[in-house]
Amino acid sequence: MIEIVFATNNKHKLDEIRQILGEEFKVLSLNDINCHDEIPEDHDTLEENARQKAEYINNHYGINCFADDTGLEVDALGGEPGVHSARYADGTDHDSEANMQKLLAKLGNNNNRRARFRTVIALVEEEEDFDTEFPLRFQNVKYFEGIVEGTIAYEKSGHEGFGYDPIFIPDGYDKSFAELGEDIKNKISHRARAVQKLADYLKRDIR
Repeated sequence: MIEIVFATNNKHKLDEIRQILGEEFKVLSLNDINCHDEIPEDHDTLEENARQKAEYINNHYGINCFADDTGLEVDALGGEPGVHSARYADGTDHDSEANMQKLLAKLGNNNNRRARFRTVIALVEEEEDFDTEFPLRFQNVKYFEGIVEGTIAYEKSGHEGFGYDPIFIPDGYDKSFAELGEDIKNKISHRARAVQKLADYLKRDIR
């Protein structure tokens, strides 16, 4: 069984990723490796934030690691909230209600409700270069992206999920993520699509 660290303690994310990766992998959380650090996440893109978290764990704990970052991108708002999705409302941190209210207020009655959820996973693996006189160790970074297109509703609906789920309606459905529930969301979501790409890559060496 191959061990790999996912830079999170979010139980929802851990359960989803463990299910997709299957029994060939043992996915460890930050708590599992006794990491209680406040990992920096201060870049301007999803890619940079995900890489920053994964590299932090690899540098400090010497373990292969992957991390994710997710943003909601609304066309009429120029891509906002994007990388700032979790802290969109002023003076808040992961306050979903405040974030949704700010987004709905800024959109108002705008007829252009097009939006997308985008997840980027950065995988940092430590590898060796044996083509030199003295083998060199280096970090190999791979990115995996998942996108789900949809629209922003005019008001909240549903009670499942988290974040912006009550106001995001994925294409092909007439209900929000919060109404569809986890079973459906986990099959079609941005994170599920990015994780499946990660799983395909990780499993390449054990097939």
